[in-house]
Amino acid sequence: MAKWLMVALASALVCSTAVQAQVPLPRLDRQVPGVRARVLVLGTVHLGQLPEPVAADALDPLLDRLAAYKPDVITIEAISGQRCEMMRHYPTLYDADSLGHFCSTPDDARVATGLDVPSAVARVQDTLQHWPAKPAPAQRRHLAALFMAAGDRTSALVQWLQLPPSDRHAGEGLDDALVKQLRALAADHDENVLIAARLAARLGLQRVYPVDDHTGDAFPVDDVKAYAAALEGAWGTSRKSTGPVREHEKALIDAGDLLGLYRYINRTGVLRTVIEGDFGAALRDTSPQHYGQLYVAGWETRNLRMVASVREAFVERPGARVLSIVGSEHKPWFDGLLGQMQDVDVMNVEQVLGGPAK
Repeated sequence: MAKWLMVALASALVCSTAVQAQVPLPRLDRQVPGVRARVLVLGTVHLGQLPEPVAADALDPLLDRLAAYKPDVITIEAISGQRCEMMRHYPTLYDADSLGHFCSTPDDARVATGLDVPSAVARVQDTLQHWPAKPAPAQRRHLAALFMAAGDRTSALVQWLQLPPSDRHAGEGLDDALVKQLRALAADHDENVLIAARLAARLGLQRVYPVDDHTGDAFPVDDVKAYAAALEGAWGTSRKSTGPVREHEKALIDAGDLLGLYRYINRTGVLRTVIEGDFGAALRDTSPQHYGQLYVAGWETRNLRMVASVREAFVERPGARVLSIVGSEHKPWFDGLLGQMQDVDVMNVEQVLGGPAK
């Protein structure tokens, strides 16, 4: 009798756990006093990968609308210096080619400042805690040098762009090599420069927050060619639906209508078509190695870790207005995961981009 009672209790616990696992995360923030954070996720094309460079002024209408939203925190799809430093300590997990693609090498900044990445990160944090309302040019040059040593080049550029042209020179930790790097970065054509850094400087922000993460999708694949072929085959089955989307994107780019482009790629229906044609198709892959499922699992792990970093960027700032700039296919995951956070409202990007700037 006692034995069966124990079995019955165990079964009840299993059933209870199964039911509890399906209970959605409760909204604990209803009728809670205080300010709420607002997060706007802007899906972007990777501008630096376009066949022809984008003119900075073509993005001004987009920046006008983003500036009207008035973000005080901006996150970007880049890997932080801390994460890159960690990955360098695990060469068997993260190969040098991948690191070279995703991570900048702060060797010149280490020589110029005498700081390694951990020391530079600590100095950045301390400097920002005591940052004056009206910093002198020398202070901006010094903070730019610290950001370079910390492996955060885009934030260094935010400081550089807020300097008057006559003050954009070596000094306070910036040597000629770092000045050359900053000038080259300012001429870059990717969205982290053309949108994030320019907008942050325009709004008087001191930095941006890199939130990308490739520690979860760097899994070993037994046959890289077979893996690529399986995914290409899966994606080929959806080109009938995704082809017109890509053609319309190209037409908007060719016409120089970049605000129209961003309105289009952030539409709910467009995003649904694109992710169904990418990840939905991958999940239907029939390879015995389950390559498509591996691909989607890595993608979702990456998004989970990226969203955690977005949340961390304003963990000490209740009521923050956050702009997260990320490749458009990340947006549905970002919106869904951020929408589960307490005291956080996910903003409608179509409304922000669709109305006139104020």
